Amino acid sequence: MIMFAFIRIAALFLAAVLLAACTGDPRTLNMGFYAYFPPVSHSADESPDSPGFNTHLGYEADLLTALEAMDDGLSFNRRAIAEWPGIWLRSAGDDYDIVGGGITILDSRTRDDAGDTKVAFTGGHITFRQSLLVRAEDAARLANYVDLTSGVRVGALIGTTGEARLLQLTGLADSDGVLVSGTRIETGAGEIIADGSAEYTITAAMASPLLEGRRHLYPPDDSKPQVVYLGDALGERELLESLANGDIDALARGEIGNTDASQESGGIFAVTALDAAVEYGGFTVAAGDTELLALLNERIDFLTDHRRIGYAEWRADPTVFMQRAEQWRE
Repeated sequence: MIMFAFIRIAALFLAAVLLAACTGDPRTLNMGFYAYFPPVSHSADESPDSPGFNTHLGYEADLLTALEAMDDGLSFNRRAIAEWPGIWLRSAGDDYDIVGGGITILDSRTRDDAGDTKVAFTGGHITFRQSLLVRAEDAARLANYVDLTSGVRVGALIGTTGEARLLQLTGLADSDGVLVSGTRIETGAGEIIADGSAEYTITAAMASPLLEGRRHLYPPDDSKPQVVYLGDALGERELLESLANGDIDALARGEIGNTDASQESGGIFAVTALDAAVEYGGFTVAAGDTELLALLNERIDFLTDHRRIGYAEWRADPTVFMQRAEQWRE
């Protein structure tokens, strides 16, 4: 009976906390978003010096605007972030309360380099699958990951699931992200060769110190592709331009971005090699902010109708989340 009473008191306390969060004083959250991931999350103007750089556009922008409209007194002060690597951990500092930008939910991304848990993810609100974007004339030649041989140059953005899955699917890395022995890595400090040890590891959450500033990976045999790293300045737009110019042969990234680029290219690009693995994207908050996490999860679950409304529905009707917000107020 004592245990039952304790559980009941704890449940009542949590309900009171959530009620206070919903009906209390207005709260403005500092929200950081990745600036270069259209159509999921991007800036109105890609130049960090422009007034439009902090204007948030895309799927996640509309989702958060609908969340603001749910009449809780919650609002977001949005600021764009140009650098992708480690973006998910920035909600653990003093600058941001919440961070987004098409971030795949991974347990490894909740911890810092010391292994300490720093952030927590909201529930997934968008589904991702990795793929290749190629020039249309190469679609048959580069239809699957097994077609990526040493003469093929695949572009990737450092620190993304696109990079990590490409390395695993082509055999350049094992399931733990350890590069296969003999892989030659070009970095800003010179060239190094992987020896098959964990000192040469790349995952979607981290990379070994030896591999920081990597620019080009050369495979140890003909059955694997080269990997070219671009996008430090302008994100994936730089990769798209390189693909169009013929500087790379394929772009490894999510199906959403690749499909959007293919449709907008007027037949120049095509999407191939859809990955069977499914990923979910979410926002991060500081690990200790359980009240905010619970509030966001409740609202996001409602807006997405428990994942029944996602990117495809938003693409067909960008007002879909605002329509859901209006139902919440009824």
